Amino acid sequence: MTEIDPQPASFEAALKELEAIVTRLEQGDLPLEETLALHARGQRLAEWCASHLDQAELKLRTLSAD
Repeated sequence: MTEIDPQPASFEAALKELEAIVTRLEQGDLPLEETLALHARGQRLAEWCASHLDQAELKLRTLSAD
């Protein structure tokens, strides 16, 4: 993993990567350094997804109000 992670191509891609990270972390057989890096990437992806969901909700509310 690089210090600056690339942005996901889409919401679906972010979820897929996040699911893969969770699966790897749940296995519990990773070195500490890799575990920490995966956890950090997962946290960033979760925040990115939450932000995009918030934006989508706002768009839906705006459309519903019109």
